[in-house]
Amino acid sequence: MAGQTPAAPDEVGNHPFLRLVAALSTVAGWCSAGMIVLAVAITCQMIFVRFVLNGSTVWQTEMVIYLVIGATLVGLPYVQRLRGHVNVDLIPLALPMAARRGLAILTLSLSIAIIGVMLWYGYEYWHFAWERGWKSDTVWGVRLWIPYLALPVGFGLLLLQLIADLVGVLTRTETPFGLGDD
Repeated sequence: MAGQTPAAPDEVGNHPFLRLVAALSTVAGWCSAGMIVLAVAITCQMIFVRFVLNGSTVWQTEMVIYLVIGATLVGLPYVQRLRGHVNVDLIPLALPMAARRGLAILTLSLSIAIIGVMLWYGYEYWHFAWERGWKSDTVWGVRLWIPYLALPVGFGLLLLQLIADLVGVLTRTETPFGLGDD
């Protein structure tokens, strides 16, 4: 809001855990972008088949839906790394640095707890689909464990990124909320 959030994430320095998680988040971001591009290409193919060739489509709509949802979930850690999620920084800007650090530790800890619960239930839901052989009720009949895998993968990578953010704040490798001393 104040225009002080950097466009690039804080540097992780030589901390091996922070570097590993940053690399994983970046790969997740590229995978997410690839899923979006693939969804757009499939949509264009579907439009061509339906309106130019006057044919029917079987799998395209469902695939595009799964790709966009998967891209959203898999892209979460990359967006967190870039500090691209909605952030109201009015309170952190008003606080001195010590209180800002405390608030960052509190909010990151709560976020870790919430995402941990979402990871648990996302994994459980994926596992049910895999174990019971669930399939979609469409003509395509995709095995649902495949698109549902985005739940534990996305939330697991987001959890790692949040833990890395907390470690960065605790070790003073990163600034709280990406805001400097001013």
